[in-house]
Amino acid sequence: MVVKKKKTAAKVQAVVLDEEKLHELIASLSVDGGQEGLGQLARTLQSCLELSEPVQQIQLVKKAGSQLEALREEEADGALLQACLHALSLVYTSLQAKNPLRRAIASALSSAPAWMQEPALGTLSACLSACLSDAASERYPHVVDTVAACLDSFPLGESCINQLLPEVLQFLHKGLSEYLHRNSGLTGRHIAQAQLMQSCLAAVKTSVLVIQRCQERMGSGLRAERDRHELEDTLGRLLGCYMHILTDEEFVQSVQSTAGLAVVLLIRSVMGCGDEVASVVCSLLRSSPPGLDSAPPWLKQRCEGLCAGGRPPGVSLYLCHGALAMLSWKGALPGPQWEQLLLLVPNTLLDLDVSIKESSTAMVVARVLTLWSSAALDCLQAGEQPCPPRLQWSLSGDSELQRHLLEHIYSHWEHPLDGVRHQTRSLFRNLLLLHQRASTPAPDPTQDPYISELTRSLLGLEWHMRGKYGSLGCLVELYGAGHLLAVQPQLPSHLVGLMGDHNLAPYASDLLERLFVSHKAQLAGSAGAAGEVATWMERWHQTWVTPLLRVLCRARLDQTTYILDYFLPKLLRCSPSSLAHMVRALQDTAPPCTPGSRGSLGALMTCLRAAKAQGVVPSSKEGLWGGLVPLSLLQQALVHKHDQVRMDALGLVCESHRSTEAVSSQEMELVCHFLPPNLNSQAPGVRQQTVSLLKKLLCRMKDSTVLLKRRLIQEREQEQRDGDQHTLRQYKEFLRWLCVRLLEVLLTGSSFSKCLTSLHLLCLLGELFTFSTGPDVFALGEAVTSTHAQNVLYCVGSNFLEVKQLAATLLWQLPPSAVGLQVPEQTLRVLQAALDLSTSTKPFDSVTAAHLLHLLLRQPGLGAALLHCAREQGLEFPPPPSSPTPPSEGAVLELNALAAVQFLLRCLQSEVSRSESSLLQAAASYPLYGRAHCITAILQHLNTESLSHTEQWRCVVSALVAVCYRMSDVVSPVVQSSSPEGLIPMDTNSETSVGLQRILQEIQPRDTNDFFTSARELDTERVDNRPQTGSTRTPALNSGGEGYRVTAQMVLVCCWRSMKEVAMLLGQLCQSLPLHCTANTHCGLITEEQVEGVGLYFRQQLLQSRHRGAFELAYVGFVRLTDMLCRSGSPALQQLPARWLSEVLEEVKSSDPSSKLCATRRSAGIPFYVQALLSSEPKSSSCSLLKMTMRELISLAGPSANRTTDSSTVPQVHALNILRALYRDTRLGENVIPFVSDGMQAAVLGFTSPVWAVRNSSTLLFSTLITRIFGVKKGKDEHSKKNRMTGREFFTRFPALYPFLLNQLEEAAATVESDSGQVKLHPSLFLLLLVLSRLYPSPMDGSSSPLGLAPFMPFIIRCGRSAVYRTREMAARALVPFVLVTQVPSTVHKLLQELPQQPAPGIQHNHVHGTLLQVLFLLRSYQTDSHRPLPAGSGITQGLRGSMWLASRENGCEVTRAAFLDVLVCLCGPKVSLLDDTEVSALRREALSVLMASELVAPDSPPSSPGPGSTQYLLSLARVALSAGVNVPELWGGPRPAGRLLQCLLQCPQYEVRELALEGVLRRLQQQQEEEEEEEKKKRRIRFEWLDDTTLSKLSSLALHEKHPWCLAKVLTVLRVLSSSAELQWRDGSRKVSQEDALLRLLALAQGSAHSVELHCAALTLVSELVVHLVNSDPQGASAVPCLAEWGSLVCSCCGEEQPVEVKLMAAQVLVSCTATVLTSTLLPLGLSTSLSLWRSLFTLLQDEDQDVRDSASDFISNVPAPLLSNDVSGASVCPAVALDAGVGLLCRLLELWGRTAPGVLALTEWLLGVDEAGEDPAADEVPGLDEEDFLFEKGDLNLWAEPVQWVKLLHGHVCSLIRAPGAEWPEQAPRIHLLSTRARAQAFSSQRALDSLPALPQFSSAMEHARLLLRHQRATLALDVLERLR
Repeated sequence: MVVKKKKTAAKVQAVVLDEEKLHELIASLSVDGGQEGLGQLARTLQSCLELSEPVQQIQLVKKAGSQLEALREEEADGALLQACLHALSLVYTSLQAKNPLRRAIASALSSAPAWMQEPALGTLSACLSACLSDAASERYPHVVDTVAACLDSFPLGESCINQLLPEVLQFLHKGLSEYLHRNSGLTGRHIAQAQLMQSCLAAVKTSVLVIQRCQERMGSGLRAERDRHELEDTLGRLLGCYMHILTDEEFVQSVQSTAGLAVVLLIRSVMGCGDEVASVVCSLLRSSPPGLDSAPPWLKQRCEGLCAGGRPPGVSLYLCHGALAMLSWKGALPGPQWEQLLLLVPNTLLDLDVSIKESSTAMVVARVLTLWSSAALDCLQAGEQPCPPRLQWSLSGDSELQRHLLEHIYSHWEHPLDGVRHQTRSLFRNLLLLHQRASTPAPDPTQDPYISELTRSLLGLEWHMRGKYGSLGCLVELYGAGHLLAVQPQLPSHLVGLMGDHNLAPYASDLLERLFVSHKAQLAGSAGAAGEVATWMERWHQTWVTPLLRVLCRARLDQTTYILDYFLPKLLRCSPSSLAHMVRALQDTAPPCTPGSRGSLGALMTCLRAAKAQGVVPSSKEGLWGGLVPLSLLQQALVHKHDQVRMDALGLVCESHRSTEAVSSQEMELVCHFLPPNLNSQAPGVRQQTVSLLKKLLCRMKDSTVLLKRRLIQEREQEQRDGDQHTLRQYKEFLRWLCVRLLEVLLTGSSFSKCLTSLHLLCLLGELFTFSTGPDVFALGEAVTSTHAQNVLYCVGSNFLEVKQLAATLLWQLPPSAVGLQVPEQTLRVLQAALDLSTSTKPFDSVTAAHLLHLLLRQPGLGAALLHCAREQGLEFPPPPSSPTPPSEGAVLELNALAAVQFLLRCLQSEVSRSESSLLQAAASYPLYGRAHCITAILQHLNTESLSHTEQWRCVVSALVAVCYRMSDVVSPVVQSSSPEGLIPMDTNSETSVGLQRILQEIQPRDTNDFFTSARELDTERVDNRPQTGSTRTPALNSGGEGYRVTAQMVLVCCWRSMKEVAMLLGQLCQSLPLHCTANTHCGLITEEQVEGVGLYFRQQLLQSRHRGAFELAYVGFVRLTDMLCRSGSPALQQLPARWLSEVLEEVKSSDPSSKLCATRRSAGIPFYVQALLSSEPKSSSCSLLKMTMRELISLAGPSANRTTDSSTVPQVHALNILRALYRDTRLGENVIPFVSDGMQAAVLGFTSPVWAVRNSSTLLFSTLITRIFGVKKGKDEHSKKNRMTGREFFTRFPALYPFLLNQLEEAAATVESDSGQVKLHPSLFLLLLVLSRLYPSPMDGSSSPLGLAPFMPFIIRCGRSAVYRTREMAARALVPFVLVTQVPSTVHKLLQELPQQPAPGIQHNHVHGTLLQVLFLLRSYQTDSHRPLPAGSGITQGLRGSMWLASRENGCEVTRAAFLDVLVCLCGPKVSLLDDTEVSALRREALSVLMASELVAPDSPPSSPGPGSTQYLLSLARVALSAGVNVPELWGGPRPAGRLLQCLLQCPQYEVRELALEGVLRRLQQQQEEEEEEEKKKRRIRFEWLDDTTLSKLSSLALHEKHPWCLAKVLTVLRVLSSSAELQWRDGSRKVSQEDALLRLLALAQGSAHSVELHCAALTLVSELVVHLVNSDPQGASAVPCLAEWGSLVCSCCGEEQPVEVKLMAAQVLVSCTATVLTSTLLPLGLSTSLSLWRSLFTLLQDEDQDVRDSASDFISNVPAPLLSNDVSGASVCPAVALDAGVGLLCRLLELWGRTAPGVLALTEWLLGVDEAGEDPAADEVPGLDEEDFLFEKGDLNLWAEPVQWVKLLHGHVCSLIRAPGAEWPEQAPRIHLLSTRARAQAFSSQRALDSLPALPQFSSAMEHARLLLRHQRATLALDVLERLR
């Protein structure tokens, strides 16, 4: 049926009648006393009509209804009663749709007594008849609605419609005819068209309702002799309207669908429910007239028109829908024609399946098929009568029809539309039910072959196919979980493992839920029957809970997020008692954890959080969560290293099942414990979750406060009152602590993430509790000081937009007295700062200026401050109007906005005038974009619909539009030049070159490129000696007086940002300002002419700009404009998009090289222009503009015989580029899918063009289409099945591509023949193979398919003969999808037959190579998909052994040798081979003999000269050798050849072979390590069975002599893995090397390998491992080893901010690994200096910007001996902030233990002062002058996470506590103390002086410099404090 809209609340409106009619009605109800009952009724109605308040009118109508009901027949006065009824009827027919008053009148009339029904019916009929006959066309919708209302639960209205049936039907025909006529004239007017469609839909729906409700009346009318012809004629014409709608594709689907219902309903109403109806509908579906004979002649004549050829395919679809919805299918079928119709419908729909293109039509097809399956089920449930055998067989599982329907399901279950996928799943379920009902029921599903095969094939599918989950869910629902678990016992673990993929998690969790709920019910049932109640729950836990806990403890955190979201809550809902089992399992016998996982603590938090959210956990009253978890465990979890563990713990604290549950003191303490270290979180997701969870807690606090206050008023018991008051006091203390804590962190130098989180939480506090200072219960405003407010104000100067926005929002919430913006001096200072920033050359400064102005807009003193600034600058500016009464807040805002815009406009006009004479001066001193941005921002904050000073605003708008055009004229020569990125004079176009030359004239000399590399000094004399209107303020850039410094980059940025702001301002003006039409006098501000002028401006910019920044931003403004055009009330404006679109398409068609349209740069702005125009078309419309445009562009994009030159192909290039943009546009969504096939054809054929530009554009279009069809790449694997489609689904969705790709492939394959030795490369062959390789076979495809893939196979196989290597590879990849899994063995055998059996002279090696690649790819695919061995007797082994010479030296071609060896590895390499044991053993023996005789192993073989493919061949040999020597040596003949093979690989001269061998060894070692960890360290000798002493010495020797860096890095990594388990014996050839010597040599290697990150990391990690071994073996003597200090300094150098992330990660791992041995050893093995350097490096890493580095470094805590740590962090995994604090505390404790307190304190004081830190030197306090280069986008090394201010405070706190420790000897350190004091004082003085020299409000104008100096000053102050304490 038609989709219904969501209901909205009906709007009550008063009765609206024209005055004359109203007076007549009131007069007719006048009564002079008497007639008590009727008189009262008349007076009530009179009062009702006199009122204008709708709610009161409803009450009076209800009163009239009760009076009407009480009226007796003898009391009635005919005339007065008639007047009353007439009044009610007239009002009823005059009311608008959905008015509750209409419902009240219907109720009143319905309650009239029986004797009054006839007069009431007569009156209502007369009123309705008058409406029907007199209605003008604009009143049609109202009358249609009135007719529909009469049939909506209103019996009197229904009788009225029955009485007036001919009139009603004639009116509906007249209305529909009018709509059909008007529709043709509304092209391009989308809003009017959409309104017409709504009216048309309402009319068709109403006609359906009328015919349904008036069946009896219609039947008698058609049987009556007198009126029959008139009724038949009306019905015939009405049917004609429906048929017109059905066949006219301009109508939207909802109207056509309803017309389809109407056609079938009308036929049924005329012909009854016999077999004849089904016959007529069958004929209509088949489009064949013969079956229409049983219809009446008039009906037959109309229906024949619908059977005419060439009708749109949608007609059959809507008729099918009508047949299913309007005919009754319940019970036995009336006759054989009905049975035929029931089977015809699905076949008709399945035929449509291939021909439809629109996704919306696919949605309707899916819905109608589901409707059909429900109808078929209804037929099969026909009670007494048995179902006809033919029908029963057709609906059973084995039938042809079910097979076709399953094929439809498999083609559509991955459809992009959710609705289609949902309907497909419903259809699958209904098909299973049909099979159940139609076939003999089996007691067990395993005994039903159809269900067994279906289950197996579904489980065999790839898990990334989303449709699979729903289908399996249907099987579970109908056959139980036991059935699936019996087929695949590992299903639960597999599904839980899939929960890590966010695309699959919802589907997997849904299936899991169905499975475990069903399994629980089955187990409970069977256990109850067998009496084993105790054990079944344990079995259920083992099946479902154990895999879940294993994944939670072991998987990476990002893989378990969705388990918490989707799976765990469902499991706990199903079995709440399982929580205790989970907690017990995780605390007692937790599964082993892996690095990077959440561990058992994290898993416990996850389970408890989910349980609490489900209400499973007991309430807080029984101790913390019912005593399930100790408090210390929760505190650990709240500062855990992993984000998600912290979030789960916080969720456990904050979330509650009851919103008014009081927050306990423990919960508040836990939040206080959580917040400080977690405010600075870098991950946006974690910040969002933190704010969201704390919001839940604060909301709970707010709601419980209301409850507590209410209880305090009501409560009588003193103890309870005291408890409640104590809770409120705790709330107040907590909220104040939170407020102050959050405000205190907003210091200069705080990180972006901390500011953001704090501001978010402060805004929440303001929103929920307000910062009031009055007698409020919490009075949070009292906690806010002016310093706090100033810090929030300075946050507006942040470089991050979100921080600016939140700070501005918070400032409105803080107490005004604290903010102080109402103080005139402060207003002026902030305004001055904003105006200065609006002319800054740094783009983000203009955003700050806009926010500051926005803050000032509500301040009454802004006008005076603007006047002061205007006088200072010498601008003419009107004073603010004085008013005797204080203006309202809205008036202040409007006046201030007007004044600010006028001021900025004056400034801008002046600056534009000056920039017209010198753009360079503008770029350097007053870039224009800042002012424009501020104006746009002010207008955005203004409600433009309610402005009072309209005349002034109109003048401002006109001036703004004019100044925008002037700005654009100034900068457009740069932006529209041919090479705007470098501003190189390349333009020859005379119009633009004049402006460009003028600008370039300023850049002298032009014959060198120094302008582009260094800044240009402009001569101020030349610039400034022209007369000026006033003393213009110049920013600091010109304060030195020696000229402007300007770079090409600054000019360019000035130009394109100015273009951006012009676009944004014009777009804002058009979108937000009310339209001023000349026709009406309302207060519009912008005229139609101005809007059209802006549109033409955007057109020029988009079609002529060449700078991407400029046209992309013009596009944003233009989208705003087109959005406004569509919604404007002006017909002229509504038609503009269609007109502009046709104009640009004409221009594209006729364009050539002389056209102004830009043909390079992917057509520059033209695609954007077309996109904006098309995206303005409403989605609900018929999208006629889009369809017309796509057809035009596709015809232009196709190849043509006369397009062979650069000039003639310009339109084709434009068309291809525009198409690319449209296919990429997500807003056009599924509407472009019907044109994908045509676009793909244009792209492929474009490759055949001789013109490069066409080929280039075709490439881009092709790439876009691949993404559009197969989706955005979801991983690094180019060939992942997540970005592929089954062949069936692809060709079902794009049927037109089937013949096209086949023909193109045939044509391309004909050119691929390498016999001649010449390379013939067909232009589009690569594209064809690329598309085909993206398809893959589905095991559900069966043996035949409507779009069979078999014809492609011979051509793809032929492509394997190409002389081009890449083509052969692509052909092999593309062949895979076209071979069904069952056909792989026979196809491989056939391909092997083509291989030559022995050497011969004419062998084509390209052909051999192509065949071997195809065999290889097919075998790999079979290995992945089939999960079973090749069938016995497949002949593959014989085929390979027959051609074994290809792998030996008899074959001269090394490429084919390599390919043959790869095939052997594929079959012989894996532990579980595709072949049976005897075959694979024989094959391995032959392969081994080939290997032993090869160049790689045989010692006497002559060295092969490196030819084409020699490396590839050696690598293939190496893979065989690795399989035999490392991976599975036991399957190849044991350890004897294995050791020799590995040594040969390590000695091979080719580095690629050595690298591959080392990778193999490393992989095997790591696998074995994992296995040993899991099985509790089994015997180690297993490792050396394949790694003998000779090989070990070879590896150690290789480490000392290997020259290739990659190989060297690999060998060092191998040795590190080996050294972690036992001490290595180093050898250099035959000579033994001592550990110290090896350490020295490796250290030298590490020091000299910084150029290679991988080698550097491997070397230093191994050296560190050796150092740890050395220190462990002799802690006392370690300090005597000279190289340890070098090692320390090398590790420290790897921790710098500038190092690559990989190096820092390695350094972190090194420091963590040596924590216990070196850093925390009580023996101080490396001496104080080196140890302190290492600690400092660790602290540097804990403050690194990269989160992985910080997390890795924080692991050092877990390696610290427990006695040294406090209990709260002992042995726990903590977040970096906590680890940093604990680390500094630990170092201070160690200094005491080492007895080095005094030198330690001084060393830490040096850290405090910033000695030796990067960039810290005394000269750094000087403010940079003009001589420094000022680069626009230079960011330098920014660390957005580190907070030096916080670090300094932390360090200071710990040093002060260390000073108080006893036993330090300070007198010895006096000279050093004095030196440090002198330095600290000098630093404090110089930094203070530099701070004083900064301009006013430096937090805005020089924020970074101010923060840097402030930090230096704070460092010096705190260091002085420490040194004073020492004295």
